[in-house]
Amino acid sequence: MAPLVLGIDSSTQSTKALLVDAETGQVLEERRATHPDGTEVDPRAWLDAVDEAAGPLLERADALAVGGQQHGMVLLDEAGEVVRPALLWNDTRSADAASALIEEMGGAQASVEEIGSLMVASFTASKLRWVRDEEPENAQRAAQVLLPHDFVSLHLAESGTAPFTDRGDASGTGYYSTREEAWKPELVEAALGKNLELPRLPSAPNEVMARTASGAAIAAGTGDNMGAALGLSLGPGDVSVSIGTSGVCAMVSDARPGDASGTVTGFADATGRFLPMTTTINASRILEAGRALLGVSHEEMAELALASEPGANGVTLLPYFDGERTPNRPHARATLTGMSTSTTREDVARAYVEGLLCSLADGIAALEERTGTAARRITLIGGGARSRAVQQLAPAIFGREVTIAPDGEFVALGAARQAAWALAGTEEPPAWEISGSRVVTADATPEVLEAYRELKERTAGWG
Repeated sequence: MAPLVLGIDSSTQSTKALLVDAETGQVLEERRATHPDGTEVDPRAWLDAVDEAAGPLLERADALAVGGQQHGMVLLDEAGEVVRPALLWNDTRSADAASALIEEMGGAQASVEEIGSLMVASFTASKLRWVRDEEPENAQRAAQVLLPHDFVSLHLAESGTAPFTDRGDASGTGYYSTREEAWKPELVEAALGKNLELPRLPSAPNEVMARTASGAAIAAGTGDNMGAALGLSLGPGDVSVSIGTSGVCAMVSDARPGDASGTVTGFADATGRFLPMTTTINASRILEAGRALLGVSHEEMAELALASEPGANGVTLLPYFDGERTPNRPHARATLTGMSTSTTREDVARAYVEGLLCSLADGIAALEERTGTAARRITLIGGGARSRAVQQLAPAIFGREVTIAPDGEFVALGAARQAAWALAGTEEPPAWEISGSRVVTADATPEVLEAYRELKERTAGWG
């Protein structure tokens, strides 16, 4: 009988657990449990959720790994008890702290050279600085800092296990050097005003880092975006475009990226390569805004958009509804332009879909420019990718064929693949076929992207 592996995704919203055949990648069973809302959460709630979702599957697994939301700050005291609620990636109270840390490091270029990315509010280091300045008593109590996936992994390990992590998730902390492939404890001290114990790093990406109480192997785990890349079996030059609440374009690269503008973050991946990423604040919410404005369902929204012409008969949407991160326009708002008395509901729907895809096309272009690598394959994932209009128009806007991934929990699947890799001890991860993918093509419509970029340029000073 083939060994079984357990892949766990501890995301912002929930825990998903997949029991998977280690040889074929076939998902045999899936369970989930919800997490509390908020940008500040008691991390012990994630342990309750993993017990509920993964607990009944644990005894059947020969190995497991945890993929988790990136950047979150889990502070523990000397006894291993939680010091304060975890600050999550989307908690922006540390924005000023990030700016201060960049300045102290010697500016944007120095930040990128040191940690591979421009420090932002999401990163763990900026949250440590916020604690130093706003909660000095908690800073004093803190003895260890873990990432969310580290905290869950430790919970699943046998008693007495020392905390551990991986280079992929570590590269989003702001105190790990992608150049030296090592922690930078001095950056922790600079952020918090004291040293903290940091999790153990693997010597190889497929290392068995711990065991459960029953003896199952535990792999290093990783961040959610790195897990998704592993679950999709992305190789160098492959790009995943995730259309969720936010939009994430991620490219597997052999080269260490560096972008002082902050447009591209220079993360490491879970295989020994790198995972440069661009992230937009607005993605599936653009489709939701269009649907609400027109008073239609998502399916009707897609039908309306597909009934219009490329370029929406002159109507263009710059979809920065809630500000934007790529490009960095935090105070911007959406702009809809080019309407006339002949503009139809179909044109407006088309402009919303095209605006979403043009925003993501800019993210892909930034990855290609900063890495010097043309995208080899583009795969769409996420809730927004289920839209028929998005699927049909993406290859036209991107100017190349696009793969539509089947519905699936790719972070959890990536964690399972890492667990299978650790179990096998092979040089490369196991080759798992993803069934149900579709390749879609369309005639390119470069004029749509040109009109979008002209509007973006014209409104550069608006917010």
